[in-house]
Amino acid sequence: MCPDTNTPTIENFLQLLGEQMNAEVLYPESDYLDNEYSEDNESVTVAVLGAGHGGQAMAGHLALKGFTVNLFNRTYEHIIPIERRGIIEIKGAVRGMGRLNMVTSDIEQAISNADLIMVVVPAVGHKYMAENCAPYLKKGQVILLNPGRTFGALEFYNILKKYGKHKDVIVSEAETFIYAARRTAPAQAKIFSVKSAVSVAALPALKTYDAMTAINRVFPQFVPAESTLETSLNNMACIFHPPITLLNAARIENTQGDFQYYIEGVSPAVGTVLEEIDKERMSLLEKLGVKPISAFEWLKISYSSIGRNLVDAIQNNPAYRGIYSPRTVFHRYITEDVPMSMVPIASLAQMYNISTTTLSAVIRLCSVIAKRDFASEGRTVEKLGIKGLSPNELKKLVMEGTN
Repeated sequence: MCPDTNTPTIENFLQLLGEQMNAEVLYPESDYLDNEYSEDNESVTVAVLGAGHGGQAMAGHLALKGFTVNLFNRTYEHIIPIERRGIIEIKGAVRGMGRLNMVTSDIEQAISNADLIMVVVPAVGHKYMAENCAPYLKKGQVILLNPGRTFGALEFYNILKKYGKHKDVIVSEAETFIYAARRTAPAQAKIFSVKSAVSVAALPALKTYDAMTAINRVFPQFVPAESTLETSLNNMACIFHPPITLLNAARIENTQGDFQYYIEGVSPAVGTVLEEIDKERMSLLEKLGVKPISAFEWLKISYSSIGRNLVDAIQNNPAYRGIYSPRTVFHRYITEDVPMSMVPIASLAQMYNISTTTLSAVIRLCSVIAKRDFASEGRTVEKLGIKGLSPNELKKLVMEGTN
């Protein structure tokens, strides 16, 4: 399908934002209902799968915008307060009470009439969601992983293929999560910021523009990427989460996370490690012929945060202020982001003889701390079904669905 000229790219999106890019977020801390709510949105049904920090924030925000929102969580006990109230209170950069259409632990009920299915769970839960969604998916539905981490869409697509559903629906992934958000109480979430632009790609990429038709109706901030190689390998979780957690392990354990994770946890020495891992990641992108975005550039695109170097850009990002460290090192920043973000990058780089000395060292040390073998647990080229593919074959797979 030819690209829709009305669908934004990252470049023209940033150009259109112009001076607005100097603002902290697109949504100021005011009552957003004056400029976002639309009765027309009620005709679009969105299923949000996952009621954690991100899921509650997204479900509440979309309900505030007027969309018909079904919230699913596999553990019913965790959503009883939301079901009883029927609303999620949103605070911070977006404020208001979002009334939900449905709160359920029955995945068939949640997705059966959904136009758009937003998967908002840790990447370790993508397999579960794919297997449990598959029997109930209907032709034309669009699935978006928020985010896919590294090769989340490929893992999801491969599972749907086993069920014969991969041709009926569109599987897509976001490069990162659209919010910096935290659940602050039962049925309440705080959105610290909404990113200015988030890249999205479908698998295969031939379906990206079809996916964007549904996705942009809900979030205009999502912009099309060339392919899932771009969204997966520009995954900044592997840069910002495991290394910062690892290098602040003593502080986390001694204070139970009583410090600002990014603002206080990233010093020049920590920044040097982040930059080295970022270089290794970008080397893989260059090998695949995909334009790399550095972590420094990503902060500018996502948050309008700039500086002389990566540490400056992190310190200058107002969206990171007030975000405290995890209370323990046994947190998804390691248990999710090492096996689902770092391991697939290292596995693919090894297949192409690209050195990932620093990245692999972080994987190894995190495995030691967690007493787990993340290198074998994680998404490897063998598990993803791409072992032995040349760069051209891999690109053909993500572009066309064949190799």
